[in-house]
Amino acid sequence: MTNARWADDGGDAAVVARVAAAIDRRGPVTLCLPGGNTPRSIFAALAGLRLPWDKVTIMPGDERVVPHDHPASNVGALRAAFGATGATIEPLSLSPPVPRFGFVWLGIGDDGHVASLFPSANPDPTAPVGVIAVVPDPLPPEAPYPRRTLTLAALANADEVIVVARGAAKRAVLDAALAGADLPVARLFGLASVTLYWQP
Repeated sequence: MTNARWADDGGDAAVVARVAAAIDRRGPVTLCLPGGNTPRSIFAALAGLRLPWDKVTIMPGDERVVPHDHPASNVGALRAAFGATGATIEPLSLSPPVPRFGFVWLGIGDDGHVASLFPSANPDPTAPVGVIAVVPDPLPPEAPYPRRTLTLAALANADEVIVVARGAAKRAVLDAALAGADLPVARLFGLASVTLYWQP
């Protein structure tokens, strides 16, 4: 069974509006945001909006095990994007409890991975909410580092979950997941209601 559906508008502006609406609700909110290149222009648009950033905590869905000032660090990228807004940027840790998220935004890999839950990790949908250490096999050549990642249950433990994908290859992966292919993103679909934002 899948709980995923396509957004009526999969473009960047629609993603900005969806995240901004989650931030603009009354009270504190914790966001889970992705790494990679796709979100950078969306991050810039979000950071330029007048929102109650002082009530926002941002965590990455996964992190490469590198110093936070390393170019490959997702926490470093989040600090660069949102550090001037007044939001709190929290790194992933293997020990503290993981909060329930107000909003989770994920990217997707060509192999169907989300966060750093690669197919080789065989992510377990029944694993508890938490952060785990993983080593992708094979290591992606563009980021050959061990990782920390939220579990599927932690990613699903949210008021809203979206997946943002760009290009024909990612569309094919999402179509396969929706058709029942056993991919990490498809396992997430079994745990949470997910809105899919795609454009060519």
